[in-house]
Amino acid sequence: MTSAAKLALALFGVEPADPALFEQALTHGSRKGDENYERLEFLGDRVLGLVVARWLYDRFPHEAEGKMNRRYAALVARETCAEVARAIKLASHIRLSQQARENRAETSDNVLGDVVEALLGALYLDQGLAPCEDFIKAQWAPFLDEQRKAPVHPKNELQELAAKLNIGTPRYEMIGRSGPHHAPSFRVRVTLAGGREAEADGASKQEAETAAAAALLENLQ
Repeated sequence: MTSAAKLALALFGVEPADPALFEQALTHGSRKGDENYERLEFLGDRVLGLVVARWLYDRFPHEAEGKMNRRYAALVARETCAEVARAIKLASHIRLSQQARENRAETSDNVLGDVVEALLGALYLDQGLAPCEDFIKAQWAPFLDEQRKAPVHPKNELQELAAKLNIGTPRYEMIGRSGPHHAPSFRVRVTLAGGREAEADGASKQEAETAAAAALLENLQ
């Protein structure tokens, strides 16, 4: 049994019919000549979304669509997927080029989150939806249980607070990008009227914007 097949058995309780799918799901794009996880990540992202959406629909039968949407966004966020990857100690199993390994690409939220979704894509193709649902509900349950009320995204919360204080609309500006292609770091500044501003870094522009909004919120509150 291959190492990828052993990992699938340990994580999902199934022996893969096609172990190559799971090997592909663990393969980063820096490994030239090997099929990487990108297509499986595309599929797994949709599998995760479907399972989480149905889970929320059943668990909160009287909750409005807007509140479920906020719960959904937090659960499928790249940061949450990366936390799941860390919980199952996935980093050491990711197949990287030597350069990407030296740059610690396996520690980034982007790579960890992508690989979790790619594994879900591989599991769906290999075994169907049921084991995907079992795994997602087991690994994402702590994050859902923490949501005593529907979370508000920092960017939305900042916009609402700015409107309440009558200080305009937040404006986001990317002011820097660094790091290698496979593990970039973005720096974003958010500004409001009256010289109010904050900066933050993230593994994606969206992640940096979220962090900057959270930092400015802390300054305003």
